[in-house]
Amino acid sequence: MSRFLLSLVLVGSLFVTVAFASELTDSLSPGNLELKSAAQLAFGPDGILFIADSHAAAIFAVDTKDMQPGVSPAKLEIKGINTKIAALLGVGPDDILINDFKVSPYSKAVYFAISRGRGPDGTPVILRMNGTGTITEFSLKNVRYAGVMLPDAGDWKPGLGRTPNGAVNGNPRIQSITDMSYVNGKVLVAGLSNEEFASDLRVIPFPFKTADKSTGIQIWHSSHGRYETASPVRTFVPYTIGKEEYILAAYTCTPLVKIPLSSLKPGAKITGTTIAELGASNRPLEMVPYRRDGHDYVLMANNKRGVMKVFFDNLGSYKAITPPTAQCEQSREGQGPGLGPKACQRDIEGVPYQSIDSLHGVLQIAKIDDNNALILSDPAPAYPAFKLVPGQATWHAPDVGVSLDLKAIPLP
Repeated sequence: MSRFLLSLVLVGSLFVTVAFASELTDSLSPGNLELKSAAQLAFGPDGILFIADSHAAAIFAVDTKDMQPGVSPAKLEIKGINTKIAALLGVGPDDILINDFKVSPYSKAVYFAISRGRGPDGTPVILRMNGTGTITEFSLKNVRYAGVMLPDAGDWKPGLGRTPNGAVNGNPRIQSITDMSYVNGKVLVAGLSNEEFASDLRVIPFPFKTADKSTGIQIWHSSHGRYETASPVRTFVPYTIGKEEYILAAYTCTPLVKIPLSSLKPGAKITGTTIAELGASNRPLEMVPYRRDGHDYVLMANNKRGVMKVFFDNLGSYKAITPPTAQCEQSREGQGPGLGPKACQRDIEGVPYQSIDSLHGVLQIAKIDDNNALILSDPAPAYPAFKLVPGQATWHAPDVGVSLDLKAIPLP
């Protein structure tokens, strides 16, 4: 049975000894942190918040000093959260983007990564909301922080509004950081590099020194009938099988791929193991792992297939999905227009899941505790699909004219 590494982090990595925590915060230096963008967030030990700056292709660690237990947002519901944030920042609701949010495992405060403006010159803002819904700006002036640059990030190529799989921000630099997580002294980062295998994962030890080159990832994409290296991981969760640490990564058109952390070496090129195909023409947006009644699950938000409760028990027992013939083994992207040969394509298979039909238009999910999560959703669109447009700091964003709700839910 798999046991989520993320849940182990809360026990073994976030709530560390005072001596170790002091060592981590002591590695940070005081100053004014100036971001170019705020794309992704993740919490580490001792209230340290990691901020991904996709425009700068950099990861920053900030000491929030937010360690006192507070009111949980487990009963929170705010309709039109984007309108409320826009009013705080002095702009209209169409001029802000909520790129990511995470709940502090200590104070239970919610931290938001915001773009004030949809254009390339939008201003990054970090906001903090307490458990009763009061929102304030988290100032990055006179904070203790450290940063690290990604040496082989995707190049800055503005104007690429379409990727091979639809209209989103195709600028490779914007997609240099698509997701990240802190695990046992390491920051794991997914995105695009400027290497031959553009899809990449990297492991950055913390405290930061430098970031090595990333690991290029190839996957067999069964619904496309070919091997692929250009599409980045959209979202991932760390977990363990037995005693080995893995990443489970989700890609556009929803293949699920397991990748051992031990294989992520600087400059290496590896092939992940595809263990599921959960449906074509779909973009996975967020994955949150949890454990309920002795079983492991992941709640996954998607733009066209709604919210899935993916069953994670016995992940190590699922067979790899591989090319069905020797001819298919030679099928790779870039060999011609369109997808791989029809005979090489397969439909939904692998790890089982359940659609959660009561959750509509969910863009983002953040775990509060073992029983509850926060969702950011657009309740208006026809279920289950909704429109995505290019983001400012991220590869996607909701369309203009959308009212977004923030609501706590019990994990299903």
